[in-house]
Amino acid sequence: MPFLQPLAFSLLIGCSLLTSCATEPPAIKLESVNVLPLAIDRDFAFRKETQFLNDPATFRPSRSDAVSFMRRSYMWPATTKLEQDALRGSYLNFYWWNHSTPQDVTIRLEYHQAGLGNEVLAREISYPQMRGSRTSVFKIAGDDYLENGRVTSWRALLIVNGRIVGLTQSFLWK
Repeated sequence: MPFLQPLAFSLLIGCSLLTSCATEPPAIKLESVNVLPLAIDRDFAFRKETQFLNDPATFRPSRSDAVSFMRRSYMWPATTKLEQDALRGSYLNFYWWNHSTPQDVTIRLEYHQAGLGNEVLAREISYPQMRGSRTSVFKIAGDDYLENGRVTSWRALLIVNGRIVGLTQSFLWK
């Protein structure tokens, strides 16, 4: 059965891709922000961050194919209104690295939403024994976005052993 081998391989790849797509971490309301010691390390750094507001009601017409493609890619594969509403929201992508030895790294996103005033919410993603480059995606979409509005300001922290080793923030973060 030589045809089963490529089929099994493609099924294995497909399953590994599905299991590697982690579910979105839950938002946690921070009553008081724990102050962690700041110990910026050159081996840990944010290289770039991007933010995209995926709400067709806010889109202006564009003749750029790249912009149109980006907008469609965030709505893929939604076909019904309910599926499209689940994908509406703020998407924050952080590109960062660890050039030192493999360590347990947690990236924490702390953010404000338009409908919540000064309330601070947080989401965390942990990476055991992480080394090299990584992209972390935080999605504040669906009911979170529809009920509380867009993300107005944010900061992202790289945490190792209870210490902040990397930090980036939006211009409006206080």
